[in-house]
Amino acid sequence: AQASLAPAARRPPRSCSAARPRAPRTMLSSLRHAGRGASPRFFYARAFASKKIVAPPMTYISGEEMSWYTMKIICEKWVDPFIDTGKWEYFDLSCKARDNTEDKVLHDAVASGAKIGAIFKEPTITPTADQVQEFGLKKAWGSPNGAMRRGWQGITISRDTIHIPGIKLGFDKPVFFERHAVGGEYGAGWKSVGKGRVLTTFFPDNIKDQPTVIDGREVNDDTTAVVVYDNPLDNVGDLAHIFFTRCLEAGIVPYVVTKKTVFKWQEGFWQKMKAVFDAEYKEKFLAAGLLASTGNDLQHLISDAATMQIIRWTGGGFGMACHNYDGDMLTDEVAQVHRSPGFITSNLIGKSADGTLIKEFEASHGTVADLYHAHLRGEETSMNPLGMVVALLGAMEHAATLQPANKEDVFRWTGHCREAMYAAFRDGKGTRDLCGAAGLTTEQFVDHVGADLEKRMASGECASVYVPPAAEEVAPSRKLSADYDMIDQDAMLSFFQRYDVDKNGEITFDEFVDMTLDLGLAPLKATAVKTKEKQSKIKASDESPF
Repeated sequence: AQASLAPAARRPPRSCSAARPRAPRTMLSSLRHAGRGASPRFFYARAFASKKIVAPPMTYISGEEMSWYTMKIICEKWVDPFIDTGKWEYFDLSCKARDNTEDKVLHDAVASGAKIGAIFKEPTITPTADQVQEFGLKKAWGSPNGAMRRGWQGITISRDTIHIPGIKLGFDKPVFFERHAVGGEYGAGWKSVGKGRVLTTFFPDNIKDQPTVIDGREVNDDTTAVVVYDNPLDNVGDLAHIFFTRCLEAGIVPYVVTKKTVFKWQEGFWQKMKAVFDAEYKEKFLAAGLLASTGNDLQHLISDAATMQIIRWTGGGFGMACHNYDGDMLTDEVAQVHRSPGFITSNLIGKSADGTLIKEFEASHGTVADLYHAHLRGEETSMNPLGMVVALLGAMEHAATLQPANKEDVFRWTGHCREAMYAAFRDGKGTRDLCGAAGLTTEQFVDHVGADLEKRMASGECASVYVPPAAEEVAPSRKLSADYDMIDQDAMLSFFQRYDVDKNGEITFDEFVDMTLDLGLAPLKATAVKTKEKQSKIKASDESPF
């Protein structure tokens, strides 16, 4: 988050027109309503271009439920008054639109994203069997993510913590993740079989070459799930460049995570990452002083160790690159330490045929169905749109980087929008997940930020990034989290009393050390981490059947 703010902060003041007049209803909002109908084609979103900043081409993919509703009113009140979106291409990926178009809308959206290279996507639904009945769909349409990753030559899914200056969330400094966007269990083929034999064979493209038997085994249970998947490695070099460049620019310590001690096929991922690092980045990281805690080299972490370190390293300032499945699981853990998935980005990076990076930006949370149902019942809701707005701003800034004719003006608006939203949370005018019962409803929050954004844009200046004094940072109570209601208070009290050995209602440092040791959370020295990894390798070698 800090890196994306910097360009706007460094930019000198610019003169510009006064605040743009608010259009009562732009073409963008009209089409977004129309998108819920049965039209079989995608929509180009067009806004009235009266003294507005002309945004460069971008693919806008709308989704479903509360996320869709919240972004609709944000676009109407934050985007439309200031931004001419006539070059945006809009696609409705709601279940009904996909059903009505036989999923042509998805294929059109993927083609648009490949052509333009900058994409914003709202959370979407992959319908279950029950939802097929509920929505009256012809079939259970698959997740659109696979089609997008294939169509955009997906390399990595970057998931980073979002930080609001002045508010302490989970990690003090940014945490970066690169999740390999291809391969692994997500593309697996499988069958349920009985007793017999399984032979997995590789047939080269050249039919003159001999086939290779990958594995042969007997299955002796009455029911066995046989699974086959592969881990493509050709684009790991690209992932390495993306990861190390981002870490270096942000001053973050890089780690590579695998389970290669047991899963021997993961060795190739580590070797390719290490080769790129040694050849092009090691000296730069050493010069920046970013390897002092890792023995002056790129450190490998076993996934088990990474799971524990994420909980321990709440100071942040680290990044991890890993396989597809590990990245999915570990970033869920990062989200919980950093409060919730709403405070994590999820950006797919791919590559076009000419080598240009394709970037798709979205929030890491879902459609928030429970709030949408409450909204439809006429009840008050308080939806935090932070992750979605950060994604929208990222997509707009990437679009402006690809076509920089109005880059300064676009970055001025995105900078003011970001700062207005952050200021609302700092001033107690945020949503209730951070501000408690005194927080604003969904609509009130959008109106409040919209009014502040109008004042900021009227100044004609570029956004200034708020830098709080260290003593000013406040941590919102965990009691505001939706998960708090699920906690067993009696069990928590019993757990506390277990370590409060002198029964004075407080836990001393020695008692705290005992607790962290029992839970396996005590921070380890760098030398101890390496010792643990060596022990894991020995154990894995002893347990390996091969």
